[in-house]
Amino acid sequence: MNITPGLVGREQALIDLVTTTFTAAEGPDEGELVGSLVRDLLANTPMEDIRGFCAEEEGDVIGAALFTRLTYPADPHVVFLLSPMAVASHRQRQGVGQALLTSALHALRSEGVQVAITYGDPDFYRGVGFAPITEEQARPPLPLSFPHGWIGQSLAGEAMPDLQGPSTCVGALNRSEVW
Repeated sequence: MNITPGLVGREQALIDLVTTTFTAAEGPDEGELVGSLVRDLLANTPMEDIRGFCAEEEGDVIGAALFTRLTYPADPHVVFLLSPMAVASHRQRQGVGQALLTSALHALRSEGVQVAITYGDPDFYRGVGFAPITEEQARPPLPLSFPHGWIGQSLAGEAMPDLQGPSTCVGALNRSEVW
């Protein structure tokens, strides 16, 4: 398995992976919702606001993690939001996701990102350093339907900071149905 950064030339493979994975796990409506989110992220997010990482095996994308800028205008921290992430159904529970996120977080840290946040299963993400955070500690851009899934971590070798003020996400994520 190879883990590499980059999105260019992989757009359709990423959309297909996410759509298929979320359809298998959550049903066709969720698969279409998250697949359309990825399509929108890839087509409309400025390159300086998006980072993508892929796990590939024999030329096939078997895992993907997309990070986009989460802006706190009143706070100096550089923050990126992981959303979405997917691992092909036949490769889940084999360490692909953990390896993918470990590599991605290392790369983000190397480029000066100070905080990573996601909205997902705390039990899965705990394995790569995410921990529950409160909405007061880091205000989400839109109301959360499952506040227990709001998790984050410092990538700067310090405790998770309290991020000041409201936040804004990239346009593709500015949709209440994904929060």
